[in-house]
Amino acid sequence: MNERSQVLALKYRPRRFEDLIGQETIAQTLSLALDSKRLSHAYLFSGLRGSGKTSTARIFAKALMCENGPTSHPCEQCEHCVTANEGRHMDIIEMDAASSRKIDDIRDLIEHTKYQPASAKFKIFIIDEVHMLTKEAFNALLKTLEEPPPFVKFILATTDPLKLPATILSRTQHFRFKKISNQDVSAHLRHILNLENITYEPEALQILARSGSGSLRDTLTLLDQAIIYSKHHVDVSTVTEMLGLIDPQFFESLFGVIFSKDRALLVNTLRELEAYEAEMVVDELTSWLKERLYDHDDSRFSPLLLERFFRILSEAKSLFAINAEGSFVLGLIFFKMIEALKVKEIDQMIESLEAQVARPDSVAYASAPAATAAPAVPTATAAPAAVNEEAPETPAAAEPEPVVAPAPDPALAKFEALCARIEDRSADLGKCFREQITFIAYGDDTLTWESCADDDCRAKLKHGFPVIKQLVREVFGFETKIKHNPCSQPAEEAVPKPEPVSGPVNVAGTVPTPESAPMPESAYGSGESVSPVEEMEERPAYMESYSAAEEAPQSASMTEEVETGSGSCVTGNCEPDLSTREIDGNAILDEPMIQKATELFEATKITIQNKV
Repeated sequence: MNERSQVLALKYRPRRFEDLIGQETIAQTLSLALDSKRLSHAYLFSGLRGSGKTSTARIFAKALMCENGPTSHPCEQCEHCVTANEGRHMDIIEMDAASSRKIDDIRDLIEHTKYQPASAKFKIFIIDEVHMLTKEAFNALLKTLEEPPPFVKFILATTDPLKLPATILSRTQHFRFKKISNQDVSAHLRHILNLENITYEPEALQILARSGSGSLRDTLTLLDQAIIYSKHHVDVSTVTEMLGLIDPQFFESLFGVIFSKDRALLVNTLRELEAYEAEMVVDELTSWLKERLYDHDDSRFSPLLLERFFRILSEAKSLFAINAEGSFVLGLIFFKMIEALKVKEIDQMIESLEAQVARPDSVAYASAPAATAAPAVPTATAAPAAVNEEAPETPAAAEPEPVVAPAPDPALAKFEALCARIEDRSADLGKCFREQITFIAYGDDTLTWESCADDDCRAKLKHGFPVIKQLVREVFGFETKIKHNPCSQPAEEAVPKPEPVSGPVNVAGTVPTPESAPMPESAYGSGESVSPVEEMEERPAYMESYSAAEEAPQSASMTEEVETGSGSCVTGNCEPDLSTREIDGNAILDEPMIQKATELFEATKITIQNKV
């Protein structure tokens, strides 16, 4: 055959151990075995198609047949080397087990092993695709394979060693040919094109190597086709068009649209992908994103963002298993990628949280006068009329008004956002909160409001307070504390409850009231309304015990009672329930267990999260 008409896979087939691509370990092992004369009677080569199994078997056979051999460097000039390279050596017998797989074929092979080699030192049998032999043929080969004549060598090759019986595997030296890396394949393609004087683009060779999937023979076949199609100039556009792949520049423009979040332009871009197979697009997209992981020049693709993109692609693979429509899956992938851009990274979330905790000076200054005015609100022991009389007489409330009242008040805007989020969670709860709770001030991480809730709203607010508290922390910051002021408006005269004739003693009346923490009279049934939220958060410890006759309607579950502080006590010796109190997060850091864990793990940053 004319050398010019040979395909590249045959023309550049390796003829020495040094020519093997990506199999350096196997080449070194066989070379040392030849030089040290430590030879086995049977070898098994297994691996991916096109990884060099048959070529290695022929090189090894030639190294055994050479007049200077066995040697790892055949002379390439003696009669044995020349005939071995031309594939016509009488003592090198190649057999295709896919076509000669029956027991009769193996019997003929065993018969040939009884005769001496015609001209060389050894008689070598190369059996390709040996896993195709029948069970009976394997059994017939076992004895000869285990104890062949000293001049016989067996070289078995297969792409599926798992189909071989264990008795065959135990009688051979097994060499596993690994998948050839894309980098080695690309380098070999460049070497061949330079020898052929054909121009190329390196990116096109990388696409060919990736399409070959680790098989050098498959890649050389694609290169033959690309040379013809591109008219002896292998470039990216012709290679991608020939293979039906997507040009990498298209992905550049596609992700430009994704990062700009232009949905209308993305829809038009998706229509261009309808001409390609959806699963192939996902595979190409995965390969392209993998390259972005190694490319540090593009700052848009952080590892966390790429992890989100890969997760979206892996979830899309499951949709193909249920025969989902391809264009729908691709559209879902790219729109989910736009949504993934909205998720903040951990560092950004920490910075945002620190920005919320550290209030600007203007907000703190605006909140200071309101906070100083809060103690002027009378306790439950003072008459409401005194408040109305003293309010006009206080000049301090009017003097700082030009300085204190910024327009708009950031804290008041956040309170409006809080009301809107509560209404979004529950319309009835949001209505009661907006109508019955009045914003007073925010400062020093403390939100102060006033509550004048009626009985109906009081029950709703008490039941929904865990949700309110969590939303307060989300809007104002996780370190925000809530301070409740009683209603400053005159309350209607309440009907006193009759003394119980029988049953538990009114424990609340027997508990002494500390002078430092005056107790609102409404807790004793005075008739003055008290904020239900105030009863849950700000009441002193002795308010945990109260009369069963005055107990509010019980919550639906014990968990709810613990969170809202509405648990009841019917004995006179009840201890305060510490589980309903706020815990200082910084105090947790002083715990011995936390300090020991910090020292053990060498933690540089500790984050404390509050859960509802």
